[in-house]
Amino acid sequence: MFDERDLIHSYSRQQALEDGVLLDATSVAREAGFRIPVALTSAAWVDCVAWSESDAARGALGQSERGRLWDIVWMAAHAARVHRASGRSRVSFTVMRIPRGSRRAERVELVVHVGPGDDGEPVATIMLPLES
Repeated sequence: MFDERDLIHSYSRQQALEDGVLLDATSVAREAGFRIPVALTSAAWVDCVAWSESDAARGALGQSERGRLWDIVWMAAHAARVHRASGRSRVSFTVMRIPRGSRRAERVELVVHVGPGDDGEPVATIMLPLES
């Protein structure tokens, strides 16, 4: 029905990683039990992972980007395992995270989507609920 001449635009996962639209979390995600590449959208990263020294000075102590990332991928891995048999490619899960400038943890809903990568291989993307 369609061929390459009909293609208007394509944007690969690799391009999204290179552009910073997606941030690779595969190494930490493997420690949490994922066996496929994992990335977070930049919006999910900024909201739930990003943490600087100035954030620590203004907010809760004991936070770090690596620790916050671990919490996200651990909970995503758990959600993916629990729902593996359901056949769903998109699963919601909840994490507790301390927002910037605060000392109180808040519940945040995220989504892990497992689907095909650039070459049809399985990949996981962690995102905010309204992202696709």
